[in-house]
Amino acid sequence: MPTDIVTYVQESEFDTLLSKEKIVVVDFTATWCGPCRIVSPLMDQLANEYKDRVKVVKIDVDKDKPVFKKFGLRSIPAVLIFKDGELAQTIIGVSPYEEFSTAVEKLL
Repeated sequence: MPTDIVTYVQESEFDTLLSKEKIVVVDFTATWCGPCRIVSPLMDQLANEYKDRVKVVKIDVDKDKPVFKKFGLRSIPAVLIFKDGELAQTIIGVSPYEEFSTAVEKLL
């Protein structure tokens, strides 16, 4: 199984990441979530395509519920896209790659 190029972050690293990076894509996921397994390779593709301009990370909702709840999320997969530390877009559920890449392009 290939290793994910997208790193997992914990709550303690989350705010630092938002303040350091211009654009951050956060994939809220869980190991038991079937639809999350569909979104996961799309996040890897996004990370590859925008590697020098966008930081893509994952948060395991079972390990870091506070971050998940902080944004009022109720279901996964949920992808939140931040620009300059501010939430710019939320994409809930399984979406085509183009939806994620278009959202990122708009912020670049």
